[in-house]
Formats: sequence, C-alpha cells, structure tokens
Amino acid sequence: MIDVQQLRRSFGPVVAVDGISFTADKGDVLGFLGPNGAGKSTAMKMLACFLTPDGGTAKICGHDILIDPVGVRQCLGYLAENAPAYNEMTVAGFLNFVCDARQIKGAKRRAALDKIVPMCSIESVYHQTIETLSKGYRRRVGLAQALIHDPQVLILDEPTDGLDPNQKHEVRQLINEMAKDKCIIISTHILEEVEQVCNRTVIIARGKILTDSTPKQLTDEHGCSLNEVFRKITTTKK
Repeated sequence: MIDVQQLRRSFGPVVAVDGISFTADKGDVLGFLGPNGAGKSTAMKMLACFLTPDGGTAKICGHDILIDPVGVRQCLGYLAENAPAYNEMTVAGFLNFVCDARQIKGAKRRAALDKIVPMCSIESVYHQTIETLSKGYRRRVGLAQALIHDPQVLILDEPTDGLDPNQKHEVRQLINEMAKDKCIIISTHILEEVEQVCNRTVIIARGKILTDSTPKQLTDEHGCSLNEVFRKITTTKK
C-alpha cells in the first residue's frame, strides 16, 4: 500500500530527508521514530502530497505522489503534527466542510458522521466552536477529519499529543481496531505507544533510515527497553 523509493527533500543547505526507502502493507502499523529534526514530519508531508520531494518518489495504493496527487489524497487520511482547523467553525461545521471537500454527500455523509463522531468521542463538543476546545479535543477533531472518508492508508503525526491518559488509551484501542483493514504510519515520541500498537519500527535520524525492524526484534537484539534501543541507535549510528 505504501512504497517509498529514495525520497529526498532539502531546505536550502539542510538535507531534511536523504534518500529514504521503505514499504508498508495492509495490516501494518509502522512506528516512524526519530529525534526532533530527524526528517519524520517532512517525510510524512511528502507522502501526503503537502511537500514536493527534490528526488525519489512514493506510491500510495498504487498512486504516485508526483504523477497522481489527487489519487493519493483520495485514499489517504493525514493528521498533521499541528493539524490546522478554522477556529470560528463549530466541530459540526468543520467536519461538514471536510465532507464537502471530499465530495461525501447525502446518505454517505450522514453515515460517515454517525460513525466518526462517536468513534472519536466528540459528541459532547460537536456544536462548540473549535476555538473553545481543549488541545485534546482539537486533536480528536483532527483525527476525525483524517478518518471521515474511511481511507485505506493513515498517516498520523503525534496522534495522542495533548490527550490525557484515558484518551490516549482510547486512541490506541481505535488504532488497534483499524489496523487489520488499513495501512497506518504513526510518528510519536511515546515509545510505549509503539510497543502497544506497532508491528513495525522504522528509526530515522539525520534524514536517513537507521533501522527497519519490529519492536520485539529490536528489544531482543539489544537486550534492553525500546527507549534505550532508540537512544543507542540515534546517538551512535552515523
């Protein structure tokens, strides 16, 4: 479902993503890890067609990000690290706006909203303006817009950022439930989250992939916790 080939992006003299390649299939929940500035968000923005790569390409469900970005967006749900929303809109208005943009109409729209609103636990704020929401509820609304069209592929950048422990647990359960039918990439700094929901782990630093394995293989190989594995790999590999 995701096929990344030699993807590269620079910002002036700074190489943010330096020729990364990996694949992910239906049923994969891939933890995309790295220290701040490693290139994670830049890579995900390119996969979501928000940034154009300087080199290489990627395919999402067979759609090339350079040749067919519209096809990519149709089969992809993307939650950005700082998901933008319109503060003056109500949650209902915003989600209906997203449905308009994705051409979800009539009975399909009603069915989509009836499914997603309780799934993301936003019933209690559905008629509030976004500017009145806590960070946790804003995050849930961002997740709802990523899921509204039932995409085959999800790219989630810090999906539980700002959520309380109970809300984090709910989102992790939701990811586990969706995993069998979708291909999911998650970027997070919460490594216990990776161990709970991910069956793949890609660690990136300085724009390059340092390892592509599973959480269990990494902890078994290094004989330590995933936190310690992360520190070892990102501070010693060049």
